[in-house]
Order: sequence, then C-alpha cells, then structure tokens
Amino acid sequence: MKLKDILKRFLPFFKDYKMHFVIVIIGMLLAAGGSAAAAWVIEPVLNKIFVDKNKELLYILPYAVILIYFLKGLGTFLQAYFTAYIGQDVVRRFRDKLLDNLINLDMSFFYEYRVGELISRNISDIERIRGIVSNIIPEFLRELITIIGLLCVVFYQSVQLAFFALIIMPLAAYPLSILAKKMKKVSRASQEKNSDISSKLNEIFTNIELIKANNAQKYECKNFAEQNRNFLIINLKSVKIVELVSPMMETFGSIGIAIVIIIGGGQVIDGNITMGSFFSFVTALFMLYTPVKRLSKLYNSMQDAVVAADRTFELLDKTTRIQNGDKEIPDEIQSIEFKNVALKYDDKSVLRGVSFEALKSQTIAMVGASGGGKTSLMNLLMRFYDTSGGEILINGVNLREFDVPSLRKNIGLVTQRVYIFNDSIANNVAYGKEFDETAVINALKLANAYEFVSELENGIYEVLNEFGTNLSGGQRQRIAIARALYANPQILIFDEATSALDNESEKEITRAINNLRNKKIIFVIAHRLSTIEQADKIAVLKEGKIVGFDSDSKLLQNCEYYAKLKGKAIV
Repeated sequence: MKLKDILKRFLPFFKDYKMHFVIVIIGMLLAAGGSAAAAWVIEPVLNKIFVDKNKELLYILPYAVILIYFLKGLGTFLQAYFTAYIGQDVVRRFRDKLLDNLINLDMSFFYEYRVGELISRNISDIERIRGIVSNIIPEFLRELITIIGLLCVVFYQSVQLAFFALIIMPLAAYPLSILAKKMKKVSRASQEKNSDISSKLNEIFTNIELIKANNAQKYECKNFAEQNRNFLIINLKSVKIVELVSPMMETFGSIGIAIVIIIGGGQVIDGNITMGSFFSFVTALFMLYTPVKRLSKLYNSMQDAVVAADRTFELLDKTTRIQNGDKEIPDEIQSIEFKNVALKYDDKSVLRGVSFEALKSQTIAMVGASGGGKTSLMNLLMRFYDTSGGEILINGVNLREFDVPSLRKNIGLVTQRVYIFNDSIANNVAYGKEFDETAVINALKLANAYEFVSELENGIYEVLNEFGTNLSGGQRQRIAIARALYANPQILIFDEATSALDNESEKEITRAINNLRNKKIIFVIAHRLSTIEQADKIAVLKEGKIVGFDSDSKLLQNCEYYAKLKGKAIV
C-alpha cells in the first residue's frame, strides 16, 4: 500500500475538519515564511546597518526580527496543535470503526487470530498510523514549504552559488531510497513481533492459574525473554536505519557548504557579491539542510506507518460471511427443525446430515462423546456459523432469512465457559440489554443465585473482578444462567451449564429449567446423563450423525450407543 492509498482511505474522515486544515495551512505558511524571512533579513542587517551605518534601520530591523520570530512561533503552534487534534480525533474514530468491524465478523475469524494480536493491531498499529495524520504529513509539508522558502532566498542571493551548493543533493537520493526500503521491511517485522509479545502476555495472564499450578513461571519468563530480545534486535535495526540519515545528510551537506565557502569567499574578495548577500546565502543554506535532513528522516518514518496501515486495513476490509436476513423472529416459536444439516470446518466434516425437530414446550437433550457435534449444532442455531449443507427452519422458515440480532435476542445461551465482566452483578445479568432491577432479581432467583447474591455487601450491585475471581466456580455459573434467563428468551441452550455446580445446586437448576419448559424450547447438552433423563427427546450424536432420537427409556431399549454411554455414566 502506498501513501496516496492511505490518504484516500482517510479522506472521508478528513472532510469533517475543513476549518482545522485551513488553520493548519496558515500555521505552516507562517512557520515556513518565518524561517525564510529570518535568513533573508541577515542581508539588510549586515549591509544597511553594519556596512552602510544606517541608524534609521538600526531601530527598525530588530523589531522586524522579533515580529518574524513571533509569527514563526505562532505558526508552529497553530500547525502543531490543530494537526494533533485532527490526528487524535481521526484515530479515535478509526479505532471505533475497526472494532465495530471486527466485533461483527464470523466466529471463525476469532479462531484464526490471537487475542493479543488483535489488541496490538487496534492499539499499537493505529497509533503508528496516527503519526501519519498528526505528525509525519504535517511536518513533511511544513518542512517542504520551508525548503521552498529558503530556496527562494538562496537563488535570490546567488544563482551560481546555489547551483554549486545544491548539485550535491541528488547524490544523496539513492542511498536514502535504499534505507527507506530497508526501513519498511524492518517495520513490518517490528510490528509483527509486537503482536507476538502482546499475544504472549495475554496468554500468560489469562492462564496464570495453570502456570502456577505447573511451576511454569521460569519456563514462561524464558520464552517471553527470548521474544522480547528478538523485538529489541529488530527495533535497534530500525534505530540504526533512522539515525544513519542524519550523518549521511550532514556529510553531503558539508561538501556543498565547503564548495560555497571556497567559491563564495572568492566572489566576496573580488567584490562580485556583498558580504551581506553572502552571509544571507550561507545562513539560508545552513537552515536549508535542517529541513532537508528532517524530510529524509520523516520519509523513513513514513515506511513504518505505511506498514501499520497495511496491517490495519487488512482487518478493516474483512467482511462477515454471515449474511443478515430481513425477517423478525415470530412472537411464538412453535418449532425448530434441523433438516439434513451438515457443517465443515475447513476440510473436516463435523456434522453430516443431522435431522430432527424440536417443538414448543419441549426439552431436547443432546448426548454423545466429545467432538460428536453437539455444540456445533447449537452454534449453527445461534448463527455463529452457517450450515455447509441442509437447513435449519424456525416455524418452517429458513434461519438465514431472519435478522441475526432478532434471532439472538430470542436465545439464551449458557456454555461451559463462563463469561464474567469486571462490572456489577446486575450489569452482568442484564448485559447488552435494557436494565430492569426487578427482572435481574427474578433471573437470579430462577438461577438459584439470589440467596448468595443478597448476602454480599452491595447485593446485586456488588462489583465482580475480571473473570469473576471473587466468586466460586458454581456462583459464576449461576450468574451466567441468570444472564440467559434475564430477557425471557423463547429458546434456551444449556451447554454443560451445570458442570461447575454441586449436586444440590444442579438439582435446583434442573428444577428451574423444568419449570420453564412449558413456555420455551430448551436444548440441553450434558455429559452427566442423569441430568437429562426427564428430557422429552434425547438426540444421540456420534461422529457428526444422529444415531438415536427418542426418550430415555426407549433409547435404552433401541440405541446400543446410548445404552453404552449410559452404562459408562452409571459406572
């Protein structure tokens, strides 16, 4: 991706800052004009005051110098502040836009990318892009305008000397272009390694309990130290490339200045040029090399931002394969039919021709060995994925025709993995929905959680730690169940939802589920088969196929695989 492509992508954002850009341009012109004027004013100061001894100008020109530097300082401030404002605000909006896109992508995307990498791209990479908007491009333009202004002074004072002084500049272009290419390569490696470090840290802190339990602290620190050292080596390469620019430009510049001193000094001695003009020329030339040097550094820094933009736009351009329908879920779901449903993850078949129907007021249990496709079936109902073959029908209408938010609003999901946010219990229960205190309390009661919640110091407003570490596993599970029940959905999915509960709590939850069954369609996935004996129907899955679909008693008689599973459970 080239710089012009990046600017094109940012153009829709820039349109909202027209007045700010006007102020920025005024600031740049004042700053650049001030630099050029500071070099030009040397001539009248030397020639008119020190040589011609003009007393009138003695009391005028010093004030002109003050005015020049005041306007230059004002311009620098205006340009710096308003470009920073534009850059910060554009990046804020851009970061919001990136998250909005990522959070709506398919679940498969989140299995493909590491959490730490996504965090790094949303924070570090976009911060590097901010440098283009608020630092690199404005400074590039300012230095460019300054160079043009100083060149005008240089050519005004002596075209001949300007030729000898500046002929050396094109010679510097080739090595600088080589450094820029190397910088781009190193920048990509640096940003990728930064993502690796973020991912590693996320992995360590997320699995800290496991690390401590296995005395793996030294092992993890050693792995991290190795990655961190590689990151250091890459960053030092970047510093080396950036810092080579300055001595290279100074070396080339010194050659040009040496030529000017030899030729220009001779012209002053011969009387072909005044001393004021010569010193004005030399001052402008010295001042000229500074922005040229900065420009070269900025060009190299720009490569880093271009790489960051590449990585960011790669994520921003990703689209979901889950296409939204336009129908709302009906007020009463009478039936859910899985019709010859198939699902593939890459080349692996997970579900192969699954067919069964769930009716309102029924509890459907799903059993089978791990990897049999039970959770995948529910993921299809949630539309985390779409079927590879067959279809799922709600009241006879294909699931894909429904609005996805409307579908998920009508499904309460509780999984074996419990999600708890660093927020109050009330907000955890009402997560993503309009808050209603009475509904929160009712949901907690249904989940057999209100008793322990009411004993907490702040009750339902007690703030939970990240991952809910100030609750027991069973308590966290019941908060998750309350969340699923909060909005009174028409469909409930319990995927190993009682796995972390003690026997008594499990019985209470099972009773609560049974009390809801006359109003809803309930799917229960469980490995402890004693918990699903009261289900209306039990779907027995084996290697992605249904090998039995009936009540517990009938399956024991007719399904050898179920009987075998039940036998294992009893043992």
